[in-house]
Amino acid sequence: MCGIVGYIGPKGSTDILLTGLSKLEYRGYDSAGIAVLTENGLESKRAEGKLRNLVKVVQSEPIDGHLGIGHTRWATHGRPSETNAHPHRVGSIAVVHNGIIENHLELKNPLIDACHVFESETDTEIVAHLVWRNREAGQDFVEAVRNAALELHGAFSIVVMDADTPDRIVGVRVASPLVLGVGEGENFLASD
Repeated sequence: MCGIVGYIGPKGSTDILLTGLSKLEYRGYDSAGIAVLTENGLESKRAEGKLRNLVKVVQSEPIDGHLGIGHTRWATHGRPSETNAHPHRVGSIAVVHNGIIENHLELKNPLIDACHVFESETDTEIVAHLVWRNREAGQDFVEAVRNAALELHGAFSIVVMDADTPDRIVGVRVASPLVLGVGEGENFLASD
């Protein structure tokens, strides 16, 4: 069980993401992280341990923008560490995930054969690689996420952002919770 949150709108996303994660920390306390689309591009901060460790990192190295995703992790695949903390990034893609991707190893080997380099021990990182592969093949962002999700087996929810598509985040759920909050000029995603 992990906590995921996403925000897109006119407000600064960092405080919204950290507040959302504070409400979801009971879903995982092994690590936490955020990815935000800033004026300098996609930036992320991750920390092992409780959310307060991430808050310290963000306070010492601030990032902010109008679009972001966040995660608090209960480790299932891979030990608790900053490397295994979400979001996972490949190219312009960042992903947070709740649940288990049962076929991640069978999906990983063809990507390794195609020169993809994996940095973590998680099942989540496969999603970032699949979406990135689809984007590199010319698929638009939504299509790339949809086609990647169709390859996944298990119960999961994912939230994906693409630095090259600054006007949307995409969420997918299969037998795992994901709620959408629709506001005036802003939208939210969360695992509960």
